[in-house]
Amino acid sequence: MEDYKFLFKVVLVGNAGVGKTCLVRRFTQGLFPQGQGATIGVDFMIKTVEVDKERIKLQLWDTAGQERFRSITQSYYRSAHALILVYDISCQPTFDCLPDWLREISEYANANVLKILVGNKTDRDDREIPTEIGEDFAKQHGMYFLETSAKQADNVERLFYEIAAELVTQARKKEIPRSETGLHHLSSKPQWQQQLNDCCGGALNAKQADS
Repeated sequence: MEDYKFLFKVVLVGNAGVGKTCLVRRFTQGLFPQGQGATIGVDFMIKTVEVDKERIKLQLWDTAGQERFRSITQSYYRSAHALILVYDISCQPTFDCLPDWLREISEYANANVLKILVGNKTDRDDREIPTEIGEDFAKQHGMYFLETSAKQADNVERLFYEIAAELVTQARKKEIPRSETGLHHLSSKPQWQQQLNDCCGGALNAKQADS
C-alpha cells in the first residue's frame, strides 16, 4: 500500500550556475553543497511533505542549464505539474535569458502548468536585478514570484511547500488520482498566491521573509 496521497513532478529550469541543484539539495537534504559542479543532463531527488495531514511526494527534477543538454531536458517538461524557472539575482545574463526559457516552456510544457519565477542567491551583496524587476517580469508572463537563498536557506522550504499545497488543492478539485502524471486544469490564481496577496498586498517576494 502506498504511503502517500499524491505524487507531483516539479521541474527546475534555468541557466547553468543559478543554483537549481543547491535549491533541491537544500530542501531535500538540508545542506548547501559547496563547490557544486554542473548538472549533467537531468538529476532528480524525492521528498515527502505533509499538506493538510496528508503525505505528498514531490519528485524534484533538476535539469542542466547548458545548451548541449537541452534536447534531453525538454522531454521532462510535458509531464511536469510545476515548473520553477530560476535566475541568479547577481548575474544579469541569467535574467536576460528568461524569455528564451519561457519560449521553450511554452513549446514543450502543458499550457496550464504551474509556473514560478525564482530569483536565487539573495545572500550575495552584488545584486544586479532589483526585486521589483523580477516581480514585474513574473507578472507580465503570468508567473508567481519568490526570491530565495539556497546558501542561507531563505524561502526554500516556503517555495516547495506552497507549490505542494497548491497542487494538492488543484488535484482535489479535479479529483486527480495520485497515479496521474500531469495536472491539466490548474487555475490561473492559485489559492496560496491569493492568500499571500490578501495578507501581504503583493506577489511572493523575499521582502516578507527573513532573507
